[in-house]
Amino acid sequence: MAVQTADIEDKGSAVDQVVEALRRLMRERNLGLGDALPSEADLASMFNASRNTVREAIRILKAYGVVESRQKVGAVITDRRQQALMELFSFAIDISAENFLDIQGFRRLIEINLSDLLFETVDAAGIATLHSINDRMQAAPELAEAAELDFKFHAALVDFAGNRTLSQVYGILQPLLQRLMEAGKRSRTAVDSAYRDHRDIIEALELRDRIAYAYHMNRHLQAGLQFIAPKAV
Repeated sequence: MAVQTADIEDKGSAVDQVVEALRRLMRERNLGLGDALPSEADLASMFNASRNTVREAIRILKAYGVVESRQKVGAVITDRRQQALMELFSFAIDISAENFLDIQGFRRLIEINLSDLLFETVDAAGIATLHSINDRMQAAPELAEAAELDFKFHAALVDFAGNRTLSQVYGILQPLLQRLMEAGKRSRTAVDSAYRDHRDIIEALELRDRIAYAYHMNRHLQAGLQFIAPKAV
């Protein structure tokens, strides 16, 4: 059943009406993840709306994480709602010393206590992957890219532990954690320091040394505080 112009209630703005009509269209056509929406021109004709109105409605759905644009395909149904929410949260949160310590405290509970699992699961290929990510982080020309690779290093550790729930949590938290890592990498000195910390963590993994692993991970998670609030310890 097609969504007709008459189905769009005369309430709210034209954009709001098209957003609601798009939601009904998805339900009525049983569109799922990966399915493409009709073109902007077709939607404009279907809803008796301007293409600008349709484009703005789709932009809102993108912000909600319901659709994404793909080259040569157009708007495609997706499910980034949790990530979109976390992106909004990470933008709003103040990266203060207090918030830094709270977030790193959470990470400390997870990443330090992964040691036993990691000692069982990380093989030579995994160690090589960690070295590769770490080397790319040190060589990254931009600090933002270095922060992204720092996150990939820690996400890889979580993935190697083999706990899918933890991997999903880190995936959801990526915008927040990466923003925190960017805040802690405001100089090349900070990147070089993180590189050395990562190298020590990898060595502890290779040696299956729990004490060294916990020591180096704890020191690494604390280190960025000096670049966020030098006077707050």
